[in-house]
Amino acid sequence: MPPRRQRALRVIRPALRRQGRGDTVTDRTHHEPEPTEPRSSIVDAALYRDGKRISTPSSLAETYRQLRADAEAMAWIGLYKPSDAELLSLADEFDLHPLAVEDAMEAHQRPKLERYGETLFVVLRAARYLDAAEEVDFAELHLFVGPGFVITVRHGAAPNLSAVRRRMEDDPELLRLGPEAVLYAVLDSVVDGYVPVVNGVSNDVDEIEVQVFGRDPKVSRRIYELSREVLEFQRATRPLATMMAGLEAGFEKYGTDEELQRYLRDVADHVTEVTERVDGFRQVLSDILAVNATLVTQQQNEEMKSLTEASFEQNEEIKKISSWAAILFAPTLVGTIYGMNFDNMPETHWAFGYPFALLLMAIVCATLFVVFRKKDWL
Repeated sequence: MPPRRQRALRVIRPALRRQGRGDTVTDRTHHEPEPTEPRSSIVDAALYRDGKRISTPSSLAETYRQLRADAEAMAWIGLYKPSDAELLSLADEFDLHPLAVEDAMEAHQRPKLERYGETLFVVLRAARYLDAAEEVDFAELHLFVGPGFVITVRHGAAPNLSAVRRRMEDDPELLRLGPEAVLYAVLDSVVDGYVPVVNGVSNDVDEIEVQVFGRDPKVSRRIYELSREVLEFQRATRPLATMMAGLEAGFEKYGTDEELQRYLRDVADHVTEVTERVDGFRQVLSDILAVNATLVTQQQNEEMKSLTEASFEQNEEIKKISSWAAILFAPTLVGTIYGMNFDNMPETHWAFGYPFALLLMAIVCATLFVVFRKKDWL
């Protein structure tokens, strides 16, 4: 036996035994609290015959009893975040495979279609676009489809299976085709639910393009977040093509109605269309990210160029200031030397000493001016 199946049985069998025994431990000195009614996760449970609802049981036990009493009826049980006990009860009644039950308990599964004997186990990732937050919300949906029963297990807000049930009940001819017709309706609802999400993501991509060329500093983060959503969207949609191909491969073997075959092929076409658009978003976002990186680099280069030009201009000003400071320092140096009061200085008693000092200052300043001018400092 495969290791994963052994692990699943180790989890499920003890739980089934505990559920069946209903053992309690009492204390002679303390009173046990009154048992509380367990929360029911049943959203809707109904029995159908010839495409029409004939009964609406209020509990799983009542559903089992009525289904056993009517061999021609089909049960459609809709659950929202069921407890392990409820799933184990369903597994015991409908002989569900332990691996499928374990997946339904744990959730967080990839989209897939697996066949266990006459029972199909389907995992779907529904999606909805939240306009206020401008993000995509994903929810997991599990289906058990077998002879005379359909069990839907939702782990999130989407999709709206109540609308699917109303649609099917308004079309008895389609509902009369049995559990596979319900599977088709759920698949169709999930895939149709992708269309508003695709439109919402497309609008986000357009807004991001405007932000990129508008040099919005926050656009990089938005591109990253949207890329993650698109990647999650791809994980939800890509396996659907393989799943639809698997259903189509079993049309002849399991005697699927011809009209239902056409409906399922139509869903497969929509899956292909959605998948192509989602893949296109991934490529567009990759291109936008590259363009944004180029624009950011270009902006950085322009900023560096501006800083370089400013630094160059500053250096030129410093050169000019330094040159004039050196020129003005020369006469100050000469004047300082001549201003020293020593008797033994030859220029002190020289008749041409003062004109010579002025001439020396002029020569030094002129020489420095010419030198700095040649060096383009002035």
